[in-house]
Amino acid sequence: MLKSLETQLLEPRWDDQVAAGMSESELLLYRSNILGSDKRVTNYGGGNTSAKVQEVDPLTGETVEVLWVKGSGGDIGSIKMDGFATLYMDKLQALKALYRGVEFEDEMVGYLPHCTFMLNPRAASIDTPLHAYVPRKHVDHVHADAIIAIAASKNSEALTQKIFGDRIGWLPWKKPGYELGLWLEKFCVENPDADGVVLESHGLFTWGDTARACYDQTIDVINVATRWLAERSDGVAAFGGSVHDSLEADARRAVAARLMPAIRGFVSGNQHMVGHFNDSDAVLEFVNAKEMEALAALGTSCPDHFLRTKIRPLVVPFDPAEGNLDAVLAGLPEQVDAYRKDYAAYYDRCKHDDSPALRDPNAVVYLVPGVGMITFAKDKATARISGEFYVNAINVMRGASAVSEYQGLPEQEAFDIEYWLLEEAKLQRMPKPKSLAGRVALVTGGAGGIGAATASRYLAEGACVVLADINDEGLAATQANLVGRYGADVVRVVNMNVTDEAAVAAAYADAAVEFGGVDILVSNAGIASSAPIEETTLALWNKNMDILSTGYFLVSREAFKLMRVQGMGGAVVFVASKNGLAASPNAAAYCTAKAAEIHLARCLALEGAEAGIRVNVVNPDAVLRGSKIWEGDWLEQRADTYGTDKEGLEEMYRNRSMLKRSVLPEDIAEACYFLAADTSSKSTGNIINVDAGNVQAFTR
Repeated sequence: MLKSLETQLLEPRWDDQVAAGMSESELLLYRSNILGSDKRVTNYGGGNTSAKVQEVDPLTGETVEVLWVKGSGGDIGSIKMDGFATLYMDKLQALKALYRGVEFEDEMVGYLPHCTFMLNPRAASIDTPLHAYVPRKHVDHVHADAIIAIAASKNSEALTQKIFGDRIGWLPWKKPGYELGLWLEKFCVENPDADGVVLESHGLFTWGDTARACYDQTIDVINVATRWLAERSDGVAAFGGSVHDSLEADARRAVAARLMPAIRGFVSGNQHMVGHFNDSDAVLEFVNAKEMEALAALGTSCPDHFLRTKIRPLVVPFDPAEGNLDAVLAGLPEQVDAYRKDYAAYYDRCKHDDSPALRDPNAVVYLVPGVGMITFAKDKATARISGEFYVNAINVMRGASAVSEYQGLPEQEAFDIEYWLLEEAKLQRMPKPKSLAGRVALVTGGAGGIGAATASRYLAEGACVVLADINDEGLAATQANLVGRYGADVVRVVNMNVTDEAAVAAAYADAAVEFGGVDILVSNAGIASSAPIEETTLALWNKNMDILSTGYFLVSREAFKLMRVQGMGGAVVFVASKNGLAASPNAAAYCTAKAAEIHLARCLALEGAEAGIRVNVVNPDAVLRGSKIWEGDWLEQRADTYGTDKEGLEEMYRNRSMLKRSVLPEDIAEACYFLAADTSSKSTGNIINVDAGNVQAFTR
């Protein structure tokens, strides 16, 4: 076993002091959040909770019973009060008279809005009848790994009886919906002393007369199953034992860094996809095991699992002992194509006359012996969560295989869930993707004002961002700010010196492992210096050239390498300067290096065009606010050059401009956004001046 029994058992989290004085609906929220906070109870978006609450009807003033139940698409771990649907129980009971039988059960979802209490806009989920018709005040439905391991075993009914006796019942597989709600009601009526029921290949229902009793019941039932499985799997080699040894951690990431951009290029045909890498102990135990391929081919069992992970993963034929990565990469096109054809055949075998059209036929989950698991999805959070769901599936397979024989859902049942018309309707209601959804940007000079503003602009449009800088303190502060606004999934930082070849290559490898690749490079790292030519030392000259010319060359070269592997094109944006076009006194080294940047961009635009890699330039001028280069001697030097003081320099620059306006980091970020977005998809080799107007910098 990977963990001791003590670490596997759930520790109750209910705190009577916290719960004191809460209303019934507030207790439901509290119960939901502490259940959903532990992925061993249920995964993100999985399961649901409910309470039948006495409320005052706003029309009659009478007290009525109202079902509070997790709304469609919610997550019990993070749900708020507005995440619950509220429905009149008497109206839900009245729906039974309208039910025309199992072949028409989906139409019952259309009646749920007519049962809404207090005009609640939260849509009720397909699981609403399962909670409504259980004749108990408080109901939990969760997908704990230990329970699903029993539910996904071939003899799950017998195992349930052996573990729980009459305390917990068992029902055969049935797709969630109105009919299953009636099954649950019938079970409860016929077994009034039962504390819950295991649903084959699905999960657990438990109930109680109070919120606390229901919570305690759920935790205890899961722990009983966990303890029973642990005792019987102790000493049993998981998944038939290991046939591969894991690579060392750095070597695992190095393999993932090469695999992920290649896979990403294949799976991003319809939209840009984002990757996630997991090499946890549980994953490594599975990918290294003798029975891994056979178990993976069976697919997952719980509907929540395969809705996130597809019916089965793709096993990458990497041999960690041989290190055959080049051969694996060479064979990936054929392997990915074979998976697509197999998925299309599955669709053709199982489709109905009214089935939605074939969706993306690419795998979501990629299992790599000795290395770990890679997942791809439309955004980082979904890719991560898909991986978490497959870890749950691994845990289920481990438990079921140790005490019985694991079984996935029958193919037709799996298809009917995946291509369920109600699921399709939910997908159609999803908001339109943002303009940079699925894109990954690497921004050098990410701790500075322009870098941070550009990162924020990209994140607001759905991109993932890697901030690169040599200023660790500044990186940490910028990261904290952006994570607070956009979430931890989409922001990464890396210490990178743009003049160090190894550091630059390592930063791109990190980006590949964290997000799957890079689509946008914003080359923004910079310094500034000012000195008359007679006082410009060779060291000062070389420093400007190293950072502003060589550094831009190095980060661009690595971007081109990675973008060519992905085969998806890309956008490179140089943040140069007005000084690259317009000469400036006492700044020969800086101006010359900036001119080199601009010409390098033109050369790269020529080289990248055939691969769809666009290269453009933004030329700022006098961006004082938030800029790191204005924090040192440069500010004082430029003030001396123009005969003013530090406080008057920004005013001088504003008055010098044609438009008489200050240029801010956000202005540069807007230009960087335009040159990265599809709105500029037919632009390359161009320069956008963002300088409030300077005739000397007009392009010619």
